[in-house]
Amino acid sequence: MIELYAMVSPNVQKIYLMLEECDLDYRAHQVNIWKGEQFASDFRALNPNSKVPVIVDHTPFGGGTQTIFESGAILIYLSEKTSRFLPSSGSTRYEVLQWLMIQLTGIGPMFGQFNHFRRFASDNAYGVSRYTTQAATLYRLIDDRLSQHNFLGGDDYSIADIATFPWLRNQASRFNEAQSFMRAGNPDYPHLWRWFDGIAARAAVQRALQVIDSHPSTLPTSTPDEMDRVFGRGRYAASPDAWGMNVTSTSSL
Repeated sequence: MIELYAMVSPNVQKIYLMLEECDLDYRAHQVNIWKGEQFASDFRALNPNSKVPVIVDHTPFGGGTQTIFESGAILIYLSEKTSRFLPSSGSTRYEVLQWLMIQLTGIGPMFGQFNHFRRFASDNAYGVSRYTTQAATLYRLIDDRLSQHNFLGGDDYSIADIATFPWLRNQASRFNEAQSFMRAGNPDYPHLWRWFDGIAARAAVQRALQVIDSHPSTLPTSTPDEMDRVFGRGRYAASPDAWGMNVTSTSSL
């Protein structure tokens, strides 16, 4: 049995997809980040960074239990546990890992910032423009890659695809009308949407999405102060003094 500590974000959705694809027995625990449940001492014992997803595997190799946090690390762990969706060696392994890293260091952060500025700070014209441009660049990158290969990691479906799919689904669902390049089926990105539709049709993906969609976001019930806490703004914003820094000195730089 694997316990998954979850919410609705794409970074958690990818773990649902992976668990279903690998036919692993799991139980999900919803963590209400808007209420601050990720800061509770029992959760921080699992992840000191106070973020989901986290898994606790009660049947790891070697016995005992294994706790893993960070979505990329979880995907690699589950691949190695099941010997699925990540080649064990050779150039194909690194093709997959390269495109996994593009999701972790590019698609996730850039789409996340785009979402934040479009939804919660739309008056910041520079932020909206910068992250719209970054997101559009990544759509073109994905489509170009998929014009040459069936999947992001090459010929075979892999954790690079599992990691990326939920982000494209999230953007199409949220910005389908407002942002044309994110629109599902946009003919400017034919290879991306061919790939997307193929993944969406997979039986394991459909099972995972049914579970994911049964847990609506708790954002609509959050208070302004709870949103400030998650976003690190207002009274939760860190000042130089909060970190023990002297703003007139550069000796620690």
